[in-house]
Amino acid sequence: MKENSLLEIDGSFGEGGGAILRLSAGLSYLYNQPIRISNIRANRPKPGLRTQHLLGLKTISNLTNSRLSDCKVGTEELTFIPNIRKEINSFIHVDINTAASIGLLLQPIQIASLNFEDKENIEISLSGGGSFGKWAPSLNYLREVTYKIFERSGLKINIEIQKHGFYPKGGARILYKIFPSKRELKPINLTELGNIDLIQGEIIISKQLMRNRDNIGTRIRKSIQQQLKRTLKIETSVDYFSVDSISPGVGLSLWAKSDTGAIISTGTILGERKIRSEDLGKLAANEITKYIKDGIPVDNYLSDQLIPLMAYIKQASRIKVHQITSHTQTNLELVKLFTPRDYLVTKENNSFIIEYL
Repeated sequence: MKENSLLEIDGSFGEGGGAILRLSAGLSYLYNQPIRISNIRANRPKPGLRTQHLLGLKTISNLTNSRLSDCKVGTEELTFIPNIRKEINSFIHVDINTAASIGLLLQPIQIASLNFEDKENIEISLSGGGSFGKWAPSLNYLREVTYKIFERSGLKINIEIQKHGFYPKGGARILYKIFPSKRELKPINLTELGNIDLIQGEIIISKQLMRNRDNIGTRIRKSIQQQLKRTLKIETSVDYFSVDSISPGVGLSLWAKSDTGAIISTGTILGERKIRSEDLGKLAANEITKYIKDGIPVDNYLSDQLIPLMAYIKQASRIKVHQITSHTQTNLELVKLFTPRDYLVTKENNSFIIEYL
């Protein structure tokens, strides 16, 4: 491929969703590789860009002064030309008029920021959107799990949640701060879970759902503690918070840090009308228990987020996962288009080892 020639990406390959857009834009900036994406979400009931995808692309374009082709909701082909001069803005503000997931919207920037070396820090303020959303990482999951692992490699990202937002109106307020690494990023080696002494967690409940005689937070927490007591002999520290939000909602996440540096988690779990509080607690407890019992140091929700970081780090990195999810497989194949780095996936009993050589 000639330098600066457009890399053609088929937006329908792999899982064929918005993840291809987010990852491609971030990698485009990271590797100074212009891209053209066609067949965007071609296999979805509503093909083309949705509002949240468009907003994410515009955000990374505005922050990095890169060039995004003219596109709108429904666009099925676009180009993204990264700014090779690395003229990054120190501050931008983003207005979100929907309940679009902030965690997903920021994913391209999370990847691109691995190469924000010339800046001391960058701030992004966001008004609107969801701090919790279906099939998306919540902001407390990113703060307590993903970015803790990133920081050990050298990239520090802080999330200040000023107001939570739930579907369908969103309304979150967030301050997102990036502190780029000034040194070569350290490799990731997470192949042993090791010992866990404490399981932590947060339950976020909108005040509309809090009732004196029916405390949802207490019921969820009690269910978590009872289930974990039956299956594991590990202490718990789970807090619940009632928050002001435009739309009612419940979101929770459990996580546990081990003596090997691993942080495993349930990912993001949302309350729904048809799910009892007690069942929600059991679901969370069972989700984290499976990783602990099987000795898995990287949960299914973290693995795909680590792929771009592992590929970019110069030294070899290795992680052990329960399964190769569709997102992880898509990320492995997509990253391969941008870098000649080789990766290896090895089956090992009830797990897989993913290694960048």
